[in-house]
Amino acid sequence: MTLVAFALVLTGVLLNAAAQLLLKAGTNAIGHFDFAFANIIPIGLKVAGQPTIVAGLACYVVSVVVWIMALSRVPVSIAYPMLSIGYVINALIAHYWFGEILVMQKALGIGFIIIGVILVANS
Repeated sequence: MTLVAFALVLTGVLLNAAAQLLLKAGTNAIGHFDFAFANIIPIGLKVAGQPTIVAGLACYVVSVVVWIMALSRVPVSIAYPMLSIGYVINALIAHYWFGEILVMQKALGIGFIIIGVILVANS
């Protein structure tokens, strides 16, 4: 994998992870809500007006463009498994930003993911 291809894959992964974290921050700001026909407009306006949700959606849009560029250079059998790096990033950042618990079982799973990504990248 060339440096440019790796940079595109990593950028796509990071943008995707950022999108998830921003969406979570936005839903934390909005609070719990239920979807019902009666509240489609009020909840829709809350969601559409939440800056972190809008930023998260923008990250998704940019990540799709970057990901298409990455897939034009890297086999999907190598690129797609690298998306699992996003889980590692999200779990660690969610622990620090949102106070989510990072128990030993999650840490072990993260270790397996890292090993798996290394094995796939070197195949």
